[in-house]
Amino acid sequence: MNTRRIVITGGPGTGKSSIIDELKQRGHICFEEISRQITLEARKNGVEQLFLTQPLLFSQLLLEGRSQQYVEADKHDNSTVFMDRGLPDVLAYMDFFGSDYPEDFINTCQKNTYDVVFILSPWQEIFQCDSERYETFEQSELIHERLLKTYEKFNYHLIDIPFDTVEKRVDFIIDSLNSQ
Repeated sequence: MNTRRIVITGGPGTGKSSIIDELKQRGHICFEEISRQITLEARKNGVEQLFLTQPLLFSQLLLEGRSQQYVEADKHDNSTVFMDRGLPDVLAYMDFFGSDYPEDFINTCQKNTYDVVFILSPWQEIFQCDSERYETFEQSELIHERLLKTYEKFNYHLIDIPFDTVEKRVDFIIDSLNSQ
């Protein structure tokens, strides 16, 4: 398969979803972040914050969902597929919270690699909390550092997306991909 898998990652509140929405509006194939879906599903079952009460189960569900997205990308042969977060994000968050995880989490990240990874730095001016995002801006900064370390551990070269309007950030991503 010749599918190009492109990850857009960053700490909470850095603009990932807005960028994915803009990419979709421009006609690109995008897979959305799944943690909100998992969180909302858990709430339907009476668990307010699954990550806080059962971090390993939450992370396993994320890993499974992102692994499924990875496989689904192959249905778009000869295309570029954008993903709101990648598999290594699961490990970065687990490390941030000091949670242990099984070796197969690492193996999954090693086995399923991405072509390009863009990262968004914490940006105070756009950061907002909501009902699914409970992290503070300071925690977003620490998560950003964990993301950098985790992706670098898997030998990714991360491309930093500069602060700008959503449209210009997407232009930067597209221009970067076209120059590779």
